[in-house]
Amino acid sequence: MIESIINICLQAGRKVMQVYDGEKVFHCNKKKDDTPVTSADLFANDIIIARLENLTPEIPILSEENCSLWVYHKEVDSFWVVDPLDGTKEFLSHNYEFTVNIALIEHGRPVMGVIYAPAFGILYAAVNGQAWKMNVNTQYCVKISAHHSYPPVIVISRFHNDLRQLQNYLMKFMHYRIITVGSSLKFCLLAEGVVQVYPRFSFMHIWDIAAGHAIAEAAGAIINDWSGAPLVYYGKVCSSFMYSGFCASVV
Repeated sequence: MIESIINICLQAGRKVMQVYDGEKVFHCNKKKDDTPVTSADLFANDIIIARLENLTPEIPILSEENCSLWVYHKEVDSFWVVDPLDGTKEFLSHNYEFTVNIALIEHGRPVMGVIYAPAFGILYAAVNGQAWKMNVNTQYCVKISAHHSYPPVIVISRFHNDLRQLQNYLMKFMHYRIITVGSSLKFCLLAEGVVQVYPRFSFMHIWDIAAGHAIAEAAGAIINDWSGAPLVYYGKVCSSFMYSGFCASVV
C-alpha cells in the first residue's frame, strides 16, 4: 500500500506546484481560526480524498480541510490523517518548505507516513519500522536513521515559538546549535540525522504531526508529550485535533 500512498502524494504535490508556479488559479482565504487556506490546499485535498476513498473505502479520513465532517468513534481502529499542504505560510512566503502529508493510524499509533516536499523534489516515507528518503527526480532512494551529534542541532519552527519556554528548555544544554525550518520537514531532518531535537511548546494539530511522527519514529527517534508519555491518536486528541506540545529527539 505504501507505493499507492507515495503516488497519491506525488500527484497532490504536482497540483500544489502548478499553483505555486502560476499554472493554476491562485486564491487565498481565511478559515474560522484565522489561518490561511489556498487553492493549492483545496486542489491537493480533493485529489488525496478521492484517491484514498477509492483505495481504502473502509478506512475513514481525517483531513485538515474536511475536519468539520469528522466524527470520532472509539470503535474505529484505523484512519487516515491528511494535511494536503503543510506549511501554507511557507507556501505564501514563496520559500520551498511546504509539504504534502499522509499518515495511517492503527490502534492509536502512526504505522505509515509519507511526506512530500514538491518544491525540493524530495519525499520521505516510513512503514514497518523502516524509513527512507527519495529524490523524486532521480528515483534515488536511501534508508535513513536518526543519530546523535555533538553539539546537538535543535530545530524550531519559523512561525510558532514560545520564546520563554524555549529559553528555559535550552538551559539543559551546555552547547547546541539552532536552526529554523518550516512545516513537517523538521521531523524529516530528525529522521535523517541532520538535527537531534525538535521541541514544540505550543498547540499543534494532529495532521501536522502524524506523518512526521511515523517517519521519525521508524528512523529511531522518540516523540513524547511533555509529561514523557508517547503521543497517541485516539480519544480526546481525535476530538479536539490538538496536542499541547511534544519533544521529538534521538533516543
